[in-house]
Amino acid sequence: MSLKDELTDLQQCLDRLDRTVLRVAAEVGDSLEIRRIRTDAAHLRESVALLGAPTPAAGAGGPPRVELITIPDAPYDSALWTDSDDEGLGARDRHAP
Repeated sequence: MSLKDELTDLQQCLDRLDRTVLRVAAEVGDSLEIRRIRTDAAHLRESVALLGAPTPAAGAGGPPRVELITIPDAPYDSALWTDSDDEGLGARDRHAP
């Protein structure tokens, strides 16, 4: 069988599952478990639809390229930290209570 045939068969199984869940829900009522089964079945249906969707060509529509920024190993200018607090120690001009 081809992939398309397999996905069609899977769709039919999901249709049968939906009908069965409706019949069971009519007997036991709309409980938390039935709602979870419906949600899970909907997720399965979405996943099957994604499997059947055409895949984009390589490089087209893929994730955007991220520009890498090189950070030098040279020490930072100490003037950047003159008015900063040391994490966990508090301000330099105050004492702990």
